[in-house]
Amino acid sequence: MCTLRNIASYILPLTLMLALSGIGSAAPVVGNADGTNRNPCGKGREVLYGFAITRLNISETAAIDLCTGGFSSAHSGPVPFFATSFAVATQAGFLYISNSSQIFVFSIDQANGKITQIAGSPFFSFSPPVSIQGLATTPDGRFLYGADDSGNIFAFRLNKTTGVPTSLPGSPFASGPNAQLVVDPSGKFLYATDDDVTGGVLAFAIDSAGALTPVPGSPFVIPGPSGVGFNPEPYGILDTGSFVYVALTGTNRVAAFSIDSETGALTRVPGSPFLAGNAPSFFAIAKNFLYVVNAADGTISAYRINPSNGALKTVPGSPFGSGGGTLAIDPSEKYLYLGTFKGIQGYNINSTTGALSVGSGSLGEQGDLWLTIVGLH
Repeated sequence: MCTLRNIASYILPLTLMLALSGIGSAAPVVGNADGTNRNPCGKGREVLYGFAITRLNISETAAIDLCTGGFSSAHSGPVPFFATSFAVATQAGFLYISNSSQIFVFSIDQANGKITQIAGSPFFSFSPPVSIQGLATTPDGRFLYGADDSGNIFAFRLNKTTGVPTSLPGSPFASGPNAQLVVDPSGKFLYATDDDVTGGVLAFAIDSAGALTPVPGSPFVIPGPSGVGFNPEPYGILDTGSFVYVALTGTNRVAAFSIDSETGALTRVPGSPFLAGNAPSFFAIAKNFLYVVNAADGTISAYRINPSNGALKTVPGSPFGSGGGTLAIDPSEKYLYLGTFKGIQGYNINSTTGALSVGSGSLGEQGDLWLTIVGLH
């Protein structure tokens, strides 16, 4: 079975210290001749939240300068509790984080990016062997799902006004062990990495009440040699709306599937799985470029996505960077940020080739960080 413990030597310990803090002023809003306050380099304002992995009680929050990719303000500070994966945000302005057994909820001040723990947080108290790992929300912000390393998917209804999560009837839904999951942009399907002995992709249909029903044919097998002991160890997962990509930590490849928009069934993309670096883990996407961080050496493999069939072609110069464990791309899709063993390093994305070059955004000496970028209204 593939769990976080199997790849801890490459990526992360099973239980991680997460620290949160308030943020100073957000990215500056530039005045224009017509009297408006549009940012000339991109729409809106964006805030990067970095949550500590290797140094206790450390977090970074930074406003992104959309003109340069650098940080117009940054602040670090402690809030002591453990987390097990990236934070996720909703358009209603709430940030959700798991510490394996509980869900923490923070409101985001849309004026300056400051986060404040809401009343009643943390919610729930799940007993071992339950271990809530990755989180995902539906596009409309109504439902939140949590991967469970012990064999379920937990589902919650979200109050858009208060941010409070409540368990859905029927939750948890039996699935088999899974560590990361993703909701399709349509809001109709959920996909999760299958951590069972053979590996694969779990697929579920989401009904109007948020309940999950297995898609016929699930779990979908990842191509590879057959036989006892083979497990591709699927971990990171990304859904573009047309294709699902899965990082295969055990075989150093990226699997690709096309999505049946009516049923949610998956079909292998021609040429899949595609060669990656050593222990690929987490994804990020910008337009038709896919990036995956290779946990063993911290490099970033970059691919151009064929929009017609989902096949991947390596970007010239790939892999890029070094020393990374997590990554995130800002909503303007101009900048990629790598969580390194020292802190955060920004990269500029070439919009034509997909190549990465070192950018001006850099925050050092904070250790490995989970990275989540939120665009403010």
